[in-house]
Amino acid sequence: MTNTIEVHNVTKAFGETKAVDDVSFNIEKGKIFGLLGPNGAGKTTTIRMINYIILPDDGKVLINGIKAGPQTQKMIGYMPEERGLYKKMKVGEQLLYLAQLKGLSASDAREKIRYWLKRFNAYDWHSKVVGELSKGMSQKIQFISTIVHDPEIYIFDEPFSGLDPINSELLKEIIIELKEKGNTILFSTHRMEQVEQMCDDICLFNNGKVVLTGNLRNIKKEFGKNTVLIEFQGDGSFLDRLENVRINNRSTNFAEVRILDGLNSQTILKKAMEAAEIHKFQLVEPSLNEIFISVVGEDNIKKQHEEELRA
Repeated sequence: MTNTIEVHNVTKAFGETKAVDDVSFNIEKGKIFGLLGPNGAGKTTTIRMINYIILPDDGKVLINGIKAGPQTQKMIGYMPEERGLYKKMKVGEQLLYLAQLKGLSASDAREKIRYWLKRFNAYDWHSKVVGELSKGMSQKIQFISTIVHDPEIYIFDEPFSGLDPINSELLKEIIIELKEKGNTILFSTHRMEQVEQMCDDICLFNNGKVVLTGNLRNIKKEFGKNTVLIEFQGDGSFLDRLENVRINNRSTNFAEVRILDGLNSQTILKKAMEAAEIHKFQLVEPSLNEIFISVVGEDNIKKQHEEELRA
């Protein structure tokens, strides 16, 4: 497969802080790629280097084989996490201005703006002043301004922020449509469920470094079936007595249990059956949220600390 975006050993420091530390990953043409990690992990800094907004101290970024620069900016539609709309302009004027900046003629821009406003059930916002819009409405307008000129590459930084579930679903639908047209999409998000439903490949950041990258399906397989879903009727206190597990989700008659340190799932089943009537007991692959916690969370920190003590 051809790589649309290549990040090679990129490093960026701000004073004494190394925001991005020797980061490398590739994004294949026509794929949806998720950039994940906690706040301050280096995701937005990396995105800005891909967009040629800031320059790396070391390493290089290639877009379609060309070193990132003014020429490659024209290939990208970028929606930053800090939204950048002009609050005193009307929605229609704003979108027309931004579309023409990206090279569309006024007539083409008007046609595409009409299409996308209707698609987002926002056509009657055309004459509204941007400053009067809610956060969710502004989010839609920012998204339209990012995609209206039909770039080859889309980069969305936290695109679902501020959207209700219905509009999140609409946005997801449109992103998948863009992929089906052959576009390459990179997005950064904390919303693990969106990544799980949409992404082909992921890159997980922590403290400025890549800690996990690759095909999402393969990553989940590698982690193995180490999560148990239990539906039961009766006394759920057996969950409190389980050792070497983490309870991720728990309600009156349901629990999602992560098995730690090689515990046999049958031990969990036996203890559950002694206390309650079991309606479902299923060993499954971990959710992406669970993988995230395992790689950058308490489990991993504890493991690293134990290894340091043994060294």
